Amino acid sequence: MFRRATDPLFLTDAYKLDHRRQYPDGTTRVYSNLTHRASRIDGVEHVVHFGLQAFLRDVLEDSFARFFAADVDTVCAEYERRVRSILGPNLIGSDHIRALHALGYLPLSIRSVPEGTPVPLRVPVLTIENTHPDFFWLTNYLETALSAAIWQPSTSATSAWRLRALLEARAEATGADPGAVGFQGHDFSFRGMPGIEAAAASGAAHLLSFSGSDSLVSADWIDYFYPDDSGEQILGSVAATEHSVMCAGTRESEDDTYRRLLDLYPSGIVSVVSDTFDLWRVLTETLPALRDRILSRDGTLVIRPDSGDPETILCGTAADETPAGRGVVQLLWETFGGTVNAAGYRVLDPRIGVIYGDSITYDRADAITARLAEMGFVSTTVVFGVGSYTYQYVTRDTFSSAMKATYVEVDGIGRDIFKAPVTDSGTKRSARGRLAVLPGADGELVVHEQATPEQEAASALVEVWRDGTFVRRTGFAEIRARLREESKRFR
Repeated sequence: MFRRATDPLFLTDAYKLDHRRQYPDGTTRVYSNLTHRASRIDGVEHVVHFGLQAFLRDVLEDSFARFFAADVDTVCAEYERRVRSILGPNLIGSDHIRALHALGYLPLSIRSVPEGTPVPLRVPVLTIENTHPDFFWLTNYLETALSAAIWQPSTSATSAWRLRALLEARAEATGADPGAVGFQGHDFSFRGMPGIEAAAASGAAHLLSFSGSDSLVSADWIDYFYPDDSGEQILGSVAATEHSVMCAGTRESEDDTYRRLLDLYPSGIVSVVSDTFDLWRVLTETLPALRDRILSRDGTLVIRPDSGDPETILCGTAADETPAGRGVVQLLWETFGGTVNAAGYRVLDPRIGVIYGDSITYDRADAITARLAEMGFVSTTVVFGVGSYTYQYVTRDTFSSAMKATYVEVDGIGRDIFKAPVTDSGTKRSARGRLAVLPGADGELVVHEQATPEQEAASALVEVWRDGTFVRRTGFAEIRARLREESKRFR
């Protein structure tokens, strides 16, 4: 399970430590929202909301439970020591920390659109405000941790959702089995992520759109933060080799390694990395020699190239009859054959397959599936191992994800606040006032600024956390199902 050791009081930016004294005298409420404001990816105008419930349990529940259970004098002494070490003389004090400890819970209300919803850009995915006037400072004190917890799983969920839409469209165009798409994107990203927690959260986001993954840590993350009793499979994988296995078998005995693996796995799926030495020799000598044995198995032998340009390796090059020129897919067809489906596209014999997991991006998956169609093959001929090229080559600015305050109360009077930098292109302009998210005439979610109480009551932003406890929780299967249902609107 996931347990955070960091003191929750320090899950913020250092510059925020004294914001309590910087707000106007008489401030009793701060209301903020988190919005994905823009997209750096052409054609992507929605972001899949995901990761909030994990933050609520990890930080607001688990971490703050340890804070409230600790000795208050010890807590305040450590807080003051840390503040002095950062800012020098402690003008901030610790009375507000002592008061929060005495209160015994986090006086916050958090509202959110349902996780798994593709939310249009510039429409808030959540709001947060304090429920006790003495703790207005808590709202934006938590901005840093909340932003860090939300942007990456939401960005990964959007990347996976976008890839799933591409693969579904290509499968339909080539008459492929639509059921194969759920396993056509396989998560290879664990080792390329910046830490175990990031890998787990991003891998969970991948699993909203796909079922294939080797990021085993994501299954534990989901079980802890998004438990349900649906019985639905969360993550599936297969037996597979790596280069250490193939190297240990030696180059000279590579064919023996293949024979030994077929003995070890007489049925089911087994994936073999095949370019440890000479991919083209494997495809033109090793596999043809083992053809009858492979075709007699009750299962699939999956060939995995792992280096070079993916499109060229898989699909070859024009007017080149060398093995490299014909490419992996054509060579496998020549050896193992297959069938032609009703749409006129070739389908490899089900006892042989291909996966490619090096440097795969959306654009490369797009190019490869387009080339496969040009060659007369169904798009699902190749499974893609999706790694850090997809899930790590992004930032918080990929969708300009930001949390901003839009409403405060000072001396009992509400103020609609906003930022609108004259030097900005418009991306950083914030909303104003309290907010509601309601469906427009076309069913698309729209933000209503300076919302009335009636609009807020009808808003898609529904309270999920209040005063130290969950108001509602959602299981992973429900979020998965929501995204799949919502995706139908975009086809």
